[in-house]
Amino acid sequence: MADFTDMDLTGAEFRHVDLSRATFRNVDLSGVVMRDVDLVDVRIDGDVRNVVINGVDVAPLVEAELDRRDPGRVRMRPIDPEGFREAWDLVERLWAGTVERARSLDPALLHESVDGEWSFIETLRHLVFATDAWIRRGVLGDPGPWDPLDLPWDQMPDTPGVPRDRDVRPSLDEVLALRHDRMGTVRRLVDTATEESLAAMTEPVDAPGWPPPRSFPVHECLLIVLNEEWCHRQYAERDLDVLVQR
Repeated sequence: MADFTDMDLTGAEFRHVDLSRATFRNVDLSGVVMRDVDLVDVRIDGDVRNVVINGVDVAPLVEAELDRRDPGRVRMRPIDPEGFREAWDLVERLWAGTVERARSLDPALLHESVDGEWSFIETLRHLVFATDAWIRRGVLGDPGPWDPLDLPWDQMPDTPGVPRDRDVRPSLDEVLALRHDRMGTVRRLVDTATEESLAAMTEPVDAPGWPPPRSFPVHECLLIVLNEEWCHRQYAERDLDVLVQR
């Protein structure tokens, strides 16, 4: 059972290798070519684009099926101010239900990881970070919007001034107070959005942090936050299913 962690295997070649029951987490497989492989009972979760299997690009098929299963997913790709407002309405409603479900559990379970993923509390902390990064910093220009409970993604390099405390165990109410404040920031932004403001370019923030110091269309920053909200709520619901059984 070999363990490959923080290794660069770019350009590696695998021949006559048994990878059955292997686990890949936070792995870049861009440009990988697989020939004469047995791909049976495999589960893949991630960003799937231009994935050709036996001559068929399956990515559009996957996207269409995901949209069919959950029509709300389509609303996370708005193109006008009203669409952004409707998308945020849906995010607020869905997360309210997920939080209510989490409140029914033993508070200790909300700090538990399921299959190595973030706990429920950590997920909320990461969404605070996403809003701080892309809205308060990226759009509003605050060079240091971070709260001590902000939680960047695991692979983000340590950055001066950006917190990353994986050991702190705040209560659900403590994190929700912070979360509601950040969600209110997004609400005010989308409520006042116009075609012009969505198309406007942000001013680069030349200070340590994320995103990098360059300009972004405002609508792109909002789309990133919508994607974060949508995906992480699905992950949270998936893990709550397991925690309920515990």
